[in-house]
Amino acid sequence: MRRSILKIIDFFYIPFFAKWIPVRTFRYAACGGFTTALDLVLYYISYHFILRERLLHLPFVTISAPIAAFLMAFCVSFPTGFSLSKFVVFPESMLRGRTQLARYILIVACNISLNYIFLKFFVDICHIYPTISKALTAIIIACFSYLTQKHFTFRISRRLKAKG
Repeated sequence: MRRSILKIIDFFYIPFFAKWIPVRTFRYAACGGFTTALDLVLYYISYHFILRERLLHLPFVTISAPIAAFLMAFCVSFPTGFSLSKFVVFPESMLRGRTQLARYILIVACNISLNYIFLKFFVDICHIYPTISKALTAIIIACFSYLTQKHFTFRISRRLKAKG
């Protein structure tokens, strides 16, 4: 599966981007772009068709539709994003899988907080349409995620960096 994904990504990398972008950055952008697109589609479907733009009433709390749609999409985008990062983008990381997962969860917890803050800000304060707000939020979080995953979650030892 990894090889198939890499063949597709690298097909676009070699002729167009090889001169300007390092392969790892391109692979991260491709995998992150896929995960983000999946998240946005699931968010849209959840918000408009599952929740029907209404509050989600649970026995212990009521959640606004934009936040509930985010949580629903997250249940799919989280494992997808971790798997693509671990096996496609950063396979050279010598950290144990459970360490990577724990760090990934920590970064994702930050991302959830940032998602909540930015969605509330864009939707409730700026009055921007929820799906557009989610897209703006995704761009901000993508930059944060790349840096933290590269330097923290899937860190590669200096010896491996020097070789390749």
